[in-house]
Amino acid sequence: MDPMHSGMRYTPKVTEHDWDPSLQFLPASDSKKLEKKKRPGKVGAVIGLLVFFLVISLMTGLLVWHFHFRKDVRVKKMFTGSMRITNQVFEEAYENPNSTEFQTLARQVASQLKEIYSKTPQLSKYYVGSTIQAFSEGSVIAYYTSEFNVPAGQEAAVDNTMASMDRIVDKQQDQQRRRHSDRDNSNLVFEDVMTSELDTRLFKSSRAYRYTQHTRANHIGILESPGFPNYPYPPNTLVQWQLRADRGYVIKLDFDTFNLEENCKKDFVKIYDSLVAIESRVMEEICGYYSPSDHLTFTSSGNVMLVTFVTDEARNYPGFRAHVSQVPRTTRASQCGGKLSGASGTFASPNYPNYYPPLTSCVWSIQVPSDKYIKVTFEKFLISDAGQRGNMCSKDYVEINGKKLCGEVPSVETAKANSLAVSFFSDASYVDRGFTAKFEAFEPKDPCPNKFMCSNGNCISEKLKCDGWNDCGDNSDESTCKCEKSQISCKNGLCKPKFWLCDGVNDCGDNTDELNCGLCAKGQFMCSNNKCVSDKKKCDGKDDCGDGSDEANCERSNSVKCTSYTYKCKNNNCVNKMNPECDGVDDCSDGSDEKNCDCGQQPFKTSRIVGGQDASYGEFPWQVSLHIKGSSHVCGASIISDRWIVTAAHCVQDDAKTRYSQPGTWEVYLGLHEQRDKSKAVKRGLKKVISHPSYNAYTFDFDIALMELDSPVTFTDYIRPICLPSPSYVFPTGKSVWITGWGATREGGYGPNVLQKAEVRIINSTVCNNLMGGQLTSRMLCAGVLAGGVDACQGDSGGPLSSLSPGQSSSRMFLAGVVSWGDGCARRNKPGIYTTVTKFEGWIREVTGV
Repeated sequence: MDPMHSGMRYTPKVTEHDWDPSLQFLPASDSKKLEKKKRPGKVGAVIGLLVFFLVISLMTGLLVWHFHFRKDVRVKKMFTGSMRITNQVFEEAYENPNSTEFQTLARQVASQLKEIYSKTPQLSKYYVGSTIQAFSEGSVIAYYTSEFNVPAGQEAAVDNTMASMDRIVDKQQDQQRRRHSDRDNSNLVFEDVMTSELDTRLFKSSRAYRYTQHTRANHIGILESPGFPNYPYPPNTLVQWQLRADRGYVIKLDFDTFNLEENCKKDFVKIYDSLVAIESRVMEEICGYYSPSDHLTFTSSGNVMLVTFVTDEARNYPGFRAHVSQVPRTTRASQCGGKLSGASGTFASPNYPNYYPPLTSCVWSIQVPSDKYIKVTFEKFLISDAGQRGNMCSKDYVEINGKKLCGEVPSVETAKANSLAVSFFSDASYVDRGFTAKFEAFEPKDPCPNKFMCSNGNCISEKLKCDGWNDCGDNSDESTCKCEKSQISCKNGLCKPKFWLCDGVNDCGDNTDELNCGLCAKGQFMCSNNKCVSDKKKCDGKDDCGDGSDEANCERSNSVKCTSYTYKCKNNNCVNKMNPECDGVDDCSDGSDEKNCDCGQQPFKTSRIVGGQDASYGEFPWQVSLHIKGSSHVCGASIISDRWIVTAAHCVQDDAKTRYSQPGTWEVYLGLHEQRDKSKAVKRGLKKVISHPSYNAYTFDFDIALMELDSPVTFTDYIRPICLPSPSYVFPTGKSVWITGWGATREGGYGPNVLQKAEVRIINSTVCNNLMGGQLTSRMLCAGVLAGGVDACQGDSGGPLSSLSPGQSSSRMFLAGVVSWGDGCARRNKPGIYTTVTKFEGWIREVTGV
């Protein structure tokens, strides 16, 4: 069942505090018609001249007044803040804004704020008023908003003054204490004053609502966007939830559904470690669409949290639902830091892979046997702060060996001692996922037993040194190498795999691998049929190559002569733009290049968790798992419509034991993520299995097959079709593409439980054919990995090779290839071979009617 339709159905009430601002409009002048009159006489001419000079004088006066004398152009400035009242004790009644206790203390705080502003020359003349929004524990923390009406041009002065409010308050209170030292002072004492300008998006909405919620022990509350899950959220709306926990607890906010507009400038959720929107206490700003498995979970530093939700005037989405609970503060602290000992072990930032809380400080003391040294490997590392500047790591960071680490790059650190301290620190604003790390002891004289030690401390197999692949991560395994005959010898001393030769990508770093690649002289263009023509004849409207390739992908996209390199519209006109289909632009006069484009969309934001090859749930919703009835996964496939899927022909060839060509042999699982958990997947049987009639079992040529489901499937976030490319679609050499499947993770190994993904790169067909002993045909596509050691393998056959479209206004995946064959799995210089789908687009549409 789709999680979007599970759980409670709740629509927030709209009867609470309605903050609709009044709108003011300037009156419009009545327009008057001017009648055409007879030619004026001398008197008329004089009168006309006087009127002309009068108008000129009036305009001049208005301009002088506007630029020199107008003083009333004002700008509304809103600031939020909090301050600790040290001479008060928190009472439960302070949680209720309608209580006498709240209103009494609020009046006193507002009065003292007014006094502070009145004694500050840069603020006193512009101050309008303050509103006390809430109180919380510690002794008592007051949260407020202050409004100023500032003349245009004075905004910066006010901003700078408000930024130093903590010093201003301290100074004024210190002066007051000295004046009243000889008698009782009933004034409130303020400390820890913080202020920031309110995000202007938070007071421009036409509708605004505020809710309060106090969590309870052993209870999980629900927080939902207005209308969820029955209706899309409304436009031009601001909703705020003030969340509280009991004393000694922190708040845990866990989103199980999150579906907003992709652009955070339009619709967004902003979470604060506060009860008002103080920008220095913002934890995160989020928008877009997240998978339920993406760990969108936040924890406060104290017992309060503010969640704000803002929408603009258009494009309303389903919204979100979150669970709110309280967690003992001691539980959170016990997960942070501590003593670690032994030969090896692991540790992670608090709440990993969820977001770590703000204002966190942890220290891990690691100790290994006395005759060993320590190595710490950060396997996944995501510590990025919106305010972080370069590599300064001045906000959130890990400190180890006197070095601060931040950003998104995993690393390895070693210590020439048997003890080591690792610290983690997060400030008050912007949190991230954090890190996971392992420590291990090693022999001082042999840090990498029987392995090569990289400069960054990584240990890799000696066989991987000088093989052309950056296995260390810092390229130290590829320095000072002597290249083999099977490698490219770069001028800078690096050695690279031969199949990266002339692939359009500067792999050497000095462009050695891309020199002397063409067969044509300087000033000539090489056609796809290897004919050479003058560069001046490219895009001149004439087919000088004879195959149309010199007129392909020219800037003009008007109708041209149809060739194998042009896109054919439904009206039989052709355009010469490369890959125009579903790119968000109408290139065909009949708009047919943008029809049937409900495909290839990845609904969820791609996870930032790095360092592994697990795909996120729903990341490749066209991926299919083919099972023999009553057995396990055998092959992959791709959804192309609600009834049809594409796989490899070699997956459906009969053998002595099994009739793979018969529909009754198969079970099809769509929307599957984990092989051991099929509860969320949709199962279908087959009605037809159609192998390509020209399939050659010896050469794997024409290795493609179609399967028709026994009943249509309903598309969801986890089940969607991939786009079929037209015959003219180009997947250029060097382009990054994705392979996915549940195939063996190593040659001769076993298949994984979770769907795997790997980024590979399309390889020059001529070079690839040489590497593969001349076994490629024109219907085969070659792709290899960027970093080595990853490839399609047994069990991945029939699955998709997915390619992201190049359009700026589109982000769709096209089916570039079908996993076909290879020489082993992930062998060096042995890329994978895929069936080229563009060669079979006509056959697919003829058979399926898609």
